[in-house]
Amino acid sequence: MKSSEIRSLYLDFFREKGHSVVPGIGLIPFDDPTLLFTSAGMVQFKKFWATDTPLPYTRATTCQKCMRAGGKDSDIDKIGITGRHHTFFEMLGNFSFGDYFKKEAIEWAWEFVIERLKIPEELIWVSYYEKDDETKEIWKKFLPEERIIPLSEKDNFWGPAGDTGPCGPCTELYVDFGIEKGCGSNCKPGCECSRFLEFWNLVFPQYDKQKDGSLAPLKRRGVDTGMGLERITRIMQKTNSNYETDLFLPIVKEIERISGYSYDSEEKKPSFRITSDHIRAAVFLIDENVLPSNEGRGYVLRRIIRR
Repeated sequence: MKSSEIRSLYLDFFREKGHSVVPGIGLIPFDDPTLLFTSAGMVQFKKFWATDTPLPYTRATTCQKCMRAGGKDSDIDKIGITGRHHTFFEMLGNFSFGDYFKKEAIEWAWEFVIERLKIPEELIWVSYYEKDDETKEIWKKFLPEERIIPLSEKDNFWGPAGDTGPCGPCTELYVDFGIEKGCGSNCKPGCECSRFLEFWNLVFPQYDKQKDGSLAPLKRRGVDTGMGLERITRIMQKTNSNYETDLFLPIVKEIERISGYSYDSEEKKPSFRITSDHIRAAVFLIDENVLPSNEGRGYVLRRIIRR
């Protein structure tokens, strides 16, 4: 399945579930001084949960361009080391603003993964916030308890995007690549080895983090999910990393042509990944009129190009 087909399938699925298909915003948040870049699909919707802003819709779905380079969400130092992290990527998401909550979000996630993508049930594991018994009970309708893993606040409590704003417990879906990809111990989701790949995070925003660190109830609790297009494409195309998918392969092939080196060289592979990732990031930043400079967004772009 091509990446473009996955993108369309996702948006069409949630349109069928009553969601408005909303265009993503730019990489530069237009009204959020707390963020360097748009780092998640929920950025444009923050005010819908936290304020009494009139709602144009109560359900939305998007494909959002994201940048995680610079600031607390930065993944730049992981590029090249793993086959699953990026500075620039696309995030598929579905959102509820005072509408549906955990039950529907989990049921629809399961339906999309199993019935639309047709990923075998036995390959799916999930994690959840260890204090969120409600989420665990919902997952027990679909999965055996040994594949429903409790994790700490560090792993399964998301947000906010920035220093303040909506946040809450989350549950993540993983695909199991097999014990032979594991670290040799009894690893489970949350392990840093290559056996499990997290590909969809279902966040349940119900708190509004204040400047003093306290958590106030949100005006409207809801749902905020994020599925990395690069990761789910890797799963569907059965490649060894995101960089062998149709989202990156044309860039990789062109680097091979220009450099005279092979991506298959284990010595050169990290450099191929860094170069292909950073080319995408630089192109999309420059497209939004960010230019290399000594501060702020321009400095991040300069660092990406230099790296």
